[in-house]
Amino acid sequence: MDSRPDGGRVQQGEWPALFVSFAYFFCVLTAYYVIRPVRDQLSGAVGSTQLPWFYGATFIATLLLTPLFAGLVARYPRRIMVPVVYGFFIACLIAFVPFFASDGLISPRALGVAFYVWVSVFNLFVVSVFWIFMSDVWDPGQARRLFPLIAFAGTAGALAGPLLTTSLVEVIGVAPLLVVSAVLLALATVCSIVLGRWARDPAQPPHRANDAPIGGGMLDGIRQIFASPFMRTMAILLLLADGIGTVNYALLADYSNATFTTAEARTVFAARVDLFANVLTIVLQLGVTWWLLPRVGPGRLILIWAAIGMLSLGAVMLARDPYAPVLAGLPIVAVAAFISRGLAYGMAEPARHSLFTQVPREERFKGQNAVDTAVWRFGDLVVALLMNAGRAAGVGIAGFAALGAGAAAVAAGLGWRLSRYRGRA
Repeated sequence: MDSRPDGGRVQQGEWPALFVSFAYFFCVLTAYYVIRPVRDQLSGAVGSTQLPWFYGATFIATLLLTPLFAGLVARYPRRIMVPVVYGFFIACLIAFVPFFASDGLISPRALGVAFYVWVSVFNLFVVSVFWIFMSDVWDPGQARRLFPLIAFAGTAGALAGPLLTTSLVEVIGVAPLLVVSAVLLALATVCSIVLGRWARDPAQPPHRANDAPIGGGMLDGIRQIFASPFMRTMAILLLLADGIGTVNYALLADYSNATFTTAEARTVFAARVDLFANVLTIVLQLGVTWWLLPRVGPGRLILIWAAIGMLSLGAVMLARDPYAPVLAGLPIVAVAAFISRGLAYGMAEPARHSLFTQVPREERFKGQNAVDTAVWRFGDLVVALLMNAGRAAGVGIAGFAALGAGAAAVAAGLGWRLSRYRGRA
């Protein structure tokens, strides 16, 4: 681990590429968070019992796209792969505009389901491609120092997105928001091209300038999850993290469904929770993770994240009325949700992604993408089904919070195990 006093500082020559990486992630996350509240109000409209249908459709779509992505990186260099992936999602955003702008082209329910599934897939792939790019151009030492700063750029975008949505949705409507998101993703694509040119400069180290196609087959990413102990551990860790997040998300959806009667009110509430979560994320990234990650390493930071997650879910378990306001008018289920999300993106994600810099390129491009997409959405589906089964058996809010706390406890153990991992890139 980097124990130097300046371990968290940006070093000479890193600023230009760091600035482009910063702008890149800011645009990616702003593009997503502009349309996320539109997606989330759909789940709030139906309640968490219907989430398995959304998650199941999302998992199937993700499972179909993951081998296609692996095939793309097998045949084409990074400089072609990234713009193609982003271009696909930009085209999809534009294609949705007429359906939101005009009533009658498709039923509201069908549009809602299609948009929810698509946005869930969009989020995973555009973010996964970004972090794969980052782990391919920065080495492990740089990742520990710079990934918290780069993650902060995404959080700033995640903060800007809900602000844009809340200020624009009642003025211009939903359809123009999709165009705003498409423009932002186009700007992210430009940043990826600029950063790729910097990385391919002959003066750069060989690992950074290497832009060759990965080769191999379309199913390599799925295979690596089972064949590689590291990828298997990362998949289990993500499933546990997803269990924590999905429990909080489902409890939040139930509260939204029980409390608000209009789509606008649910959208504003979802955006408000996002704002609280993103402010906490920024505080953690700049005040804790940037300083702590180079010093204690990613595994121990994951352990700290899991321990705090256990405490927040424990508060939900012990609350007499989980729907009573406790902080700024928000109930304890909403507070636990934004704490969980803030910890995940403020501490766990920079640590987790820094670990991927220590493995070979093929695992970064294929295994990492499979973990961050197919495994993530598989976890959504499994946890949502378990929660529905629990409801049928009479499990309440406290019981589900206990389920999430148990997942956090196991994740803490994996964090300790990962703290001793030494890469083989």
